[in-house]
Amino acid sequence: QVQLVESGGDSVQTGGSLRLSCQLRGSIFRFPHMGWYRQGSGKGRELVAFISRDATTNYSASVKGRFTISREDDKDKSTAYLDMTSLKPEDTGVYYCYADVPSDGGESRLWGQGTQVTVSS
Repeated sequence: QVQLVESGGDSVQTGGSLRLSCQLRGSIFRFPHMGWYRQGSGKGRELVAFISRDATTNYSASVKGRFTISREDDKDKSTAYLDMTSLKPEDTGVYYCYADVPSDGGESRLWGQGTQVTVSS
């Protein structure tokens, strides 16, 4: 069974750091496109960062220079990491990772369960 499991959310103070992890299990598809969205209270979902199959990275303007996305690929799993530094209260929200995997001749998007990040001032 293919699944996406994420972890790492926590409560920190302004200026702190956190690392989120997102592991794609049960798929033989290598080097998947993976990323994170976040949703703050009363806000829409925002694309935070992604890493493409060729390891090209992209960040939203609000996190560029503070967040770093990376990915480790093993023969039976891929794990994406989101290293977040210099955290601000506006970074608070539920972070959802995703992975695009082959499905029925095309691609489908798997979602993680979400992890809460809270940054207090």
